[in-house]
Amino acid sequence: MRVDHVSYAAEAGGLKATAARLSELIGVAPVDGGVHPRFGTRNVIFPLAKDHYLEVVEVLDHPASDKAPFGQAVRAASEAGGGWLGWVVAVDDIHSVEERLGRESVPGNRHRPDGTELKWRQLGIKGLMADPQVPYFIAWDDMTVHPSAGADTAVSIDNLQIAGDPKRVREWLGPEDTFDKGGIDFTFVAPHGTPGLLSVTFDTPAGKVTI
Repeated sequence: MRVDHVSYAAEAGGLKATAARLSELIGVAPVDGGVHPRFGTRNVIFPLAKDHYLEVVEVLDHPASDKAPFGQAVRAASEAGGGWLGWVVAVDDIHSVEERLGRESVPGNRHRPDGTELKWRQLGIKGLMADPQVPYFIAWDDMTVHPSAGADTAVSIDNLQIAGDPKRVREWLGPEDTFDKGGIDFTFVAPHGTPGLLSVTFDTPAGKVTI
């Protein structure tokens, strides 16, 4: 179990404008990710070092976005002005998480512009919507096409600042010895309002950048 990626909901200017702004801040070129047909969303990817990535996602005018929890979560975040949607933890065995949380994972997929299909299962979007400090879980079918694969950058995720309770997050993640922080520091602050991911600090060749 490890941090997989961080997810940012598109701002009022839309997906491309949001991605362009973040690209200028962290110095990484965005990559078109494609459409999530099951969720009614699409994304842009920033491949990062250490097998991580930043995702900027926007909701589509599509029936799936009204039915799928992920589409609902993205729509709500963007309508609130955009910003950090949450953080995501990758697991090798999604079934053990299903058993522990008493929930069933759902399949996801998207096609990159080159035609490559990425497939995964994810679990915990409803948990994220109810309590945005906790991550959701993802299990990739094929890590050779992981969104971070081929990243040509030294930029990495340095810190996640979360408004919330570390004990609550620890409980959600499960046994402590199963979670690899991967060099990422976690800073918890008491929430003033809704708990959630407040900011992400990136380590770049030009210094640390906090968004």
